[in-house]
Amino acid sequence: MKGFSDTVARLLIMLAPALLVFGCASTPPPVSADQTGVRIALVGDIMLGGTATEFVERHGYDYPFEHVRAELARADVVFGNLEGPLTDRGEPLDKRFVFRTPPDKVAPALARAGFDVVALANNHTLDYGPEGLFDTLAALSGAGISGVGAGVDSDAARAPVVVESGGLSIGFLAYSNTFPEAFWATAERPGTAFGHEHHVRADVSRLREQVDVVVVSFHWGQELATELRDYQPRLGRAAIEAGADIVAGHHPHILQGVEVYGGGVIFYSLGNFTFGSYSENARTSAIARVRVGPDGLQAVELTPINVYNPEVLFRPQVLDGAPAQAVIDELQRLSAPLQTVIRAEDGRARVVLPAPRDSERFDDGQDHNRQ
Repeated sequence: MKGFSDTVARLLIMLAPALLVFGCASTPPPVSADQTGVRIALVGDIMLGGTATEFVERHGYDYPFEHVRAELARADVVFGNLEGPLTDRGEPLDKRFVFRTPPDKVAPALARAGFDVVALANNHTLDYGPEGLFDTLAALSGAGISGVGAGVDSDAARAPVVVESGGLSIGFLAYSNTFPEAFWATAERPGTAFGHEHHVRADVSRLREQVDVVVVSFHWGQELATELRDYQPRLGRAAIEAGADIVAGHHPHILQGVEVYGGGVIFYSLGNFTFGSYSENARTSAIARVRVGPDGLQAVELTPINVYNPEVLFRPQVLDGAPAQAVIDELQRLSAPLQTVIRAEDGRARVVLPAPRDSERFDDGQDHNRQ
């Protein structure tokens, strides 16, 4: 990695977070005047390569979002986990699964789909080395999207991203607690932010003083497991205790439970969103949507989606009727041990919040089209 310590490249990457915050990040339109709070949509894993390559090259890189674009447009800020670098350079690492996708195609497609921020703190961001990471940051910035959770060193990887919407500032942090260990950034090495609990608490507490809303992403847990590893509740709750409003988990590729804790909400795993794999295990998932204001959570809901690629061919689809209810039933089962109550309303899973915040149903107001 020493070959990539070029001074100019380092300076550009170190400046990227500031540029994203103050000039390049896309700014969603304000919520309508009769609303309070900002609506944040959160989705699972995104990887538009692998077995999806044939379809996106044939139909275009907007293809994966055709059936969920309207759902994402119901939010003011959209966040997801980007698995794998956006690069045409670098050498693949010696690991079982290695991903990369073309930066000039994927980044603009994500922007057109409505994404404002993506997490880079995961076990694929450095699949093509530091070059791939640097290309990813540059491609996202060029498309008006902020990447969070990875950088030229540990300080840059732990740096927050802040976006403004509806008169509120929303801060994002992202951490990876997955191997390979060589991907974790150090003071001298590019990489992802590792989720040490003391770092999480310090970073969230510091960010809490600067913004109205805090969102924290963790890449954690065990793939294809609905059971939580012991450290997941510990870290998720630590983030909430330090001041986070929302915690979004990724990596298992399937849904895990939802917990309402200390005034915040933890989505332990949002599963896949659009992911280039014909996995027989990743069949359903959900788009989470949270309305949050300066005083905290106002409403939380999850929209069931079909992500079983042998059926949807890499285009997630919103579910309704019995299939949607089956996902809601599963969320209720997974969340019950966490003392979370979930109700089915109009084909969506509504998370019951402590009174008085649960006094109203989720109010969409006017849908926003940010294309």
